[in-house]
Amino acid sequence: MNGPLKKIMVYIDGTEQSITAAEYAICLSRTTNAQLTAIYVVNTRALRDLVKSRIFLEAEQSEYQQDLEADADRYLNHIRQMAQQKGVAIETLKSSGTVHTEIKNKINELGIDLLILGELSTIRSRRDEFYNESERAMRSAPCSVLIVKDEDRVWEMYESLT
Repeated sequence: MNGPLKKIMVYIDGTEQSITAAEYAICLSRTTNAQLTAIYVVNTRALRDLVKSRIFLEAEQSEYQQDLEADADRYLNHIRQMAQQKGVAIETLKSSGTVHTEIKNKINELGIDLLILGELSTIRSRRDEFYNESERAMRSAPCSVLIVKDEDRVWEMYESLT
């Protein structure tokens, strides 16, 4: 592990963009021999906001949170399998809270050198911009951030890893 990258973190949120980011992170980890961590954050802040705005009842909140927890486990297991297929060791973390805050805290706690995110979605309104957690994570991360684009090229790169 010599070079500027010793620890890489990839944020997984269940989108295709985050899976592409994971593919890239696996490739980068393999070529740099950096430690790789994948994090999925269950957005409990959004759940609280839905209850406050009376979109959800409190009873529905816990049921929906359980569904989100199960999704997190499923995606993290998928990423773990992807890394194992390419011979890359990976640590997976599941956290709950405000997404960008949890990511920032884990970056500091683990001494992460690079945060990898999937391509940011198109912002259609100020409200979308305020609630786009990937963008907030990008802006608040205390380390370098890499935004992964070009899904087809990344897939080819990932598939060619032996």
